Order: sequence, then structure tokens, then C-alpha cells
Amino acid sequence: MLLPSIFRNNFVDDFFNGFDDIFNFPSITGIPSSRWMTTNIKDLGNDYLLEIELPGYDKKDITASLDKGYLIISANKEEITDEKDNKGKYIRKERYSGSCRRSFYVGDKLEEKDFKASFENGVLKIEFPKVKEVAKLDEKKHITIN
Repeated sequence: MLLPSIFRNNFVDDFFNGFDDIFNFPSITGIPSSRWMTTNIKDLGNDYLLEIELPGYDKKDITASLDKGYLIISANKEEITDEKDNKGKYIRKERYSGSCRRSFYVGDKLEEKDFKASFENGVLKIEFPKVKEVAKLDEKKHITIN
């Protein structure tokens, strides 16, 4: 059901809610469409560039790690909206807590130092080489996001 924006901020989710049933599209992730981690992958010649859209997230909400050849991107967010009238009675009080995660196989020959990551204007950019001869990783490593 669509509600005025003062009650909800998920217009896109509400608008498309139910289309899966009408067109028989299977639910892929169970995550609302506005929360997907849309990713573009560019071939830069010797490197790849991932551009992952994370609108509404802050840099502190995002982690990037490397584990057994997989680049794992996670984002967690908690949001509280609390509005009261003059007498302290609730007019509106909402909470949102959610997370999303994607993983990409990048090969078992890369190390965390091979990755360059930055986050600006809701887009996480991660650049890494295509091939590099380095020992296989046996443990999880974290990548710094600038």
C-alpha cells in the first residue's frame, strides 16, 4: 500500500511491491529493490574497477575483506527517526536496521595490498589487478577504504 512520504521513505519498494506476483518473477534475494548493491565492473586493461552503489550508507557502515580468493563487501545500517510533539507524545517513531553483502571471486593470488578502495557520493570504488603471482591466502584480510 502506498502511503504519503511523511509515513514512509521507501516509495520505490512500495511501488514495486507485488509486481513479482503479477509477472511471476522469483524473489532473488529477499532484499528490497532499493537496497541492492548495484555493481559495475570496468576492464581497465591491466586492472579491474568495481563501482558498487551504496546510497544512504556512510563509509563507516561498509567493510571490504578478502577471504580465500573472494572479495567480500558488506554494508550495515541502523537508522532511527524520532519525532515528538510539545508534550512529548510520539507523533512518529521509526527504526530501520539492515545489511547487504556481495562477494566476487578475484582469484587466490591477490593480497589486500593489491586493492585500492575509496568511497565517495554513495559509490564504493575498488581497483585491483587482473593477475598477479603471489602466494595463496589462507586467512581473511581486511582492505582499507579511503
